[in-house]
Amino acid sequence: MEVRLPRVFVLAAIAFLFAAAAARAQAPDPYLWLEDSNSARSIAWVRAENAKTLAVLTRDPRYAGLAADALKLAEAQDRIPAPGLIGADVYNFWQDAAHTRGLWRRTTPADYANPAPTWTTVLDVDALAKAERSNLIWEGADCPPPAFRRCMVSFSDGGEDAVEQREFDLATGQFVDGGFRLPRSKQSVAWLDGDTLILARDWGPGAMTASGYPFVVKTLKRGQRLDQATEVFRGQPSDVSVDPAVLHDGDGHEVVLIARGVDFFHQETWLLTPNGPVRLTLPQKLDIDGLLDGRILFRTLEPWRGYAAGSLLAYRPDELTDPASRGAGAEHLLFAPTPRQSIEEVTPTAHRVVAAIFDNVRGGLYVFAPRPGGGWSATSLAVEPNSSVGIDSTSDIDDRFYSVVDGYLAPPHLFTGDAASGQQTDIKDLPQRFDASKDAVDQYEATSNDGTKIPYFIVHPKDMKLDGSNPTILYGYGGFQESMTPEYSSTIGKLWLEKGGVYVVANIRGGGEFGPAWHEAALKTHRQVSFDDFTAVARDLIARGITSPRRLGIQGGSNGGLLVGVEFVQHPELWRAVDIQVPLLDMMRYEQIAAGASWVAEYGSVSVPAERDFLASISPYQNLKAGVAYPEPFIWTTTKDDRVGPQHARKFAAKLAALGDPYLFYEVVEGGHDSGANQKERANTTALEITYFMQRLMD
Repeated sequence: MEVRLPRVFVLAAIAFLFAAAAARAQAPDPYLWLEDSNSARSIAWVRAENAKTLAVLTRDPRYAGLAADALKLAEAQDRIPAPGLIGADVYNFWQDAAHTRGLWRRTTPADYANPAPTWTTVLDVDALAKAERSNLIWEGADCPPPAFRRCMVSFSDGGEDAVEQREFDLATGQFVDGGFRLPRSKQSVAWLDGDTLILARDWGPGAMTASGYPFVVKTLKRGQRLDQATEVFRGQPSDVSVDPAVLHDGDGHEVVLIARGVDFFHQETWLLTPNGPVRLTLPQKLDIDGLLDGRILFRTLEPWRGYAAGSLLAYRPDELTDPASRGAGAEHLLFAPTPRQSIEEVTPTAHRVVAAIFDNVRGGLYVFAPRPGGGWSATSLAVEPNSSVGIDSTSDIDDRFYSVVDGYLAPPHLFTGDAASGQQTDIKDLPQRFDASKDAVDQYEATSNDGTKIPYFIVHPKDMKLDGSNPTILYGYGGFQESMTPEYSSTIGKLWLEKGGVYVVANIRGGGEFGPAWHEAALKTHRQVSFDDFTAVARDLIARGITSPRRLGIQGGSNGGLLVGVEFVQHPELWRAVDIQVPLLDMMRYEQIAAGASWVAEYGSVSVPAERDFLASISPYQNLKAGVAYPEPFIWTTTKDDRVGPQHARKFAAKLAALGDPYLFYEVVEGGHDSGANQKERANTTALEITYFMQRLMD
């Protein structure tokens, strides 16, 4: 016999449930004190949690071997030193056992092509930190044309996004006495000329956005104090950030741009002229990739002037200053992707454009050149099939470039190329770090809840039994239009695949694998599709007999930490292990933590009722409940993370403790939004993760 409640009772019950959910969301947060990152109480809590976790993981007899292997891989002397072209020379930043903070060094292109280049040390960061008794972490250098001599070198404290910058002279190998020195701040800086900087930074009270980034741009001349700088542009405190940039090309053209980020994905682009800033008629969703032949190279991430979203275009600045000028035509279009393609990287040389373009998550390398009569020629360069392609560096003075090709089982091959001739030479190959002879890579598709086909890669033993017994790590990200492309991982190979494990990468919506539309499908209140995609891949793995909930673990960091945190709460029955790395987990307060306010365009805001309701429905921290059989997670973060912040991970662990549920929590003291500030710290974190997966999935 079927019993039906009167409609009034149904509506009352629904109202009660929504009221209860709202009450839970608005209840006082008992762990708010953990948001004070460096308070004595918080740090004492972290130390106690670290001690408990390390007792479980480091006493495992496998841990020591895993840590040793991870460190050996990280500090191996036969790693490929990543090349960076500055003028005529190749520069590289190198860390190893003897140089934990690192060496900035250089050589010639001809010597770099040798198996063992002779390097000249430009800056020894270990020696500098020791001399200054400081915690300097290298964050890069900007040494622009045409002189390629004066640099602004950036250092952080323990890996933070905030940096200090100092002027360095490449010719003398010394910091410039009395030169530019910018105190610690989240800041963006560029050279206007040899004696003038254009910069956005913390100028004092009221000069930073709610996201913690600058919105006031000034010029600073040599010898001036910061309070003497001249303002040239001002955004709004409600912006995400305002950033200046100076673009150069091989013909001597220079363009000074100011990007006013009204949210994470939309910006106004302004051209700084002698008469002040002029707004360009560029699309608001775009990636600016450089300058070539006096033309601004950019990818429009939305339909614009008849061009499809994701297209690569080039326009002269004067074509973008007149609102009435349309200027659409083939002379501006370099490449328009199909629905299954994405442009992952674009970098100009002196007279060409080099681009990494992926088709169904498989890499290709292209060179574009302006035709004398107008338009662009396109040349596809040879690349190993089923590989990933990256552009390491390009030259500002000629058409040289360095590119790298690798795959899940194929270690990186570094090529030097000439974009003018199309010739490429393989000059450095990373030796195999693990025995891949018994493994294979396949690409499958899972069907998500709405019928969308979700591709994923699986790296597995060739003789894998389809009986659900295979220990499997499923990795995902699904946000900010970041693509998960095939990548050789020495540590995954040596520490996991060689032990019989299976590794899977899911190309879920929210990423950029198939262009802007793939990302936009999972924005804000539509984000559940990203979680559903990931769940669909897991269920497909189980249906194929590749693994089972007993042998399946998941892993994700940052936005991927939110992903696996949601999966932990929504589908605890599907996983035995959940590795939550530097995560967002409290989505009701994420806008008030670290740089969280900058991501409203991705996640939505609690200030918008519909978005607040959605965030409340998926926020892992708020949706933890008593009486649920959650798998034991490994949650880790870093104290120095000033981007996402350690607060999310801490509070999530504390709430699990209050519920009486098992968990492991670990906090690295340094490292910023990473797993450590040096190779040893990173190797240790990796060993802890793999030990955790072995305990949960292999034992």
